[in-house]
Amino acid sequence: MNLSDPRELATLLEGILLASGRPLSLERLGELFEEAERPEPQQFRDALAILSLSCAGRAFELKEVASGYRLQIREPLSPWVGRLWEERPQRYSRALLETLALIAYRQPITRGEIEEIRGVAVNTQIIKTLMEREWIRIVGYREVPGRPAMLATTRAFLDYFNLKSLEELPPLAELREMEAEPEDVQLVPVHLPSPILDEDYVPASIQALADQALREAGEEPEAAAPEEKPEETSFRSLLAELDEMEQGLKTDFDDLIEPPPVAEDEAADDPAAAEEALPIAPDDAVEAAPEPAAEPAAPVPEADEYDEERALAEAMREELEAMARERDH
Repeated sequence: MNLSDPRELATLLEGILLASGRPLSLERLGELFEEAERPEPQQFRDALAILSLSCAGRAFELKEVASGYRLQIREPLSPWVGRLWEERPQRYSRALLETLALIAYRQPITRGEIEEIRGVAVNTQIIKTLMEREWIRIVGYREVPGRPAMLATTRAFLDYFNLKSLEELPPLAELREMEAEPEDVQLVPVHLPSPILDEDYVPASIQALADQALREAGEEPEAAAPEEKPEETSFRSLLAELDEMEQGLKTDFDDLIEPPPVAEDEAADDPAAAEEALPIAPDDAVEAAPEPAAEPAAPVPEADEYDEERALAEAMREELEAMARERDH
């Protein structure tokens, strides 16, 4: 094989990259050749450029990542090719991905700085998982009390996300635009059918077949009774009723206070009161019709119960006002 010919070298490199299970750098490719026949780095680049052009229209492509060059399946074909492996792809939690994103964009960064930005503590298992995946590594220690470790991403991180360098990370401005919702989007309410609670309910399709059978038999199907629509109560009517309830609440209980008993000294000074207090003689007693028993007085609500009722009414009113504002908007 003439290794000085870029086309033949490109064919050889294609076979090497297909057999390799990981990206190969130019230095690693050069180690596969004897020193006497080893091509120059520029010859490798020319052969790789020819190989990249020859992949046009094929199922795989030549991709340069942080660790070197590799041949990989094109992304549109990955959903079908991925079915060759029965194991499910790993799913990562939101906390893990947020931690990884902060390390990628703010590296080198300490664990304390990550916690300060996120506002919550970073689970030790998250750092351990990222270390085991070889996506992050310790690059040093910050010269502050405690000397916390500084974390940064690795080449394996770039290889996994199909990046050649950190400069290929999406700018933060683009990420903010992706998160922002367009203002002209209007949400259309979808009316879902309510659950059927009537035991006599018959689906419309079955009822239509039954009606058709009756017509073929010469009978006329009974007309369906019109459905009664439940009365709709607006939020504003509920607010009006609630205001009436608040106005009707009793706030003055002075008329329910019993008068204090008359003292004996006051009765002695008042002859009329003393005369009323004297017992009635039997001869002077007049039979009187028995008076009907007085109905027990309604219990007077205590101040605590009244405060609870008023607080409940206030809470209901605020809730209904909030619902009304949401409906109006």
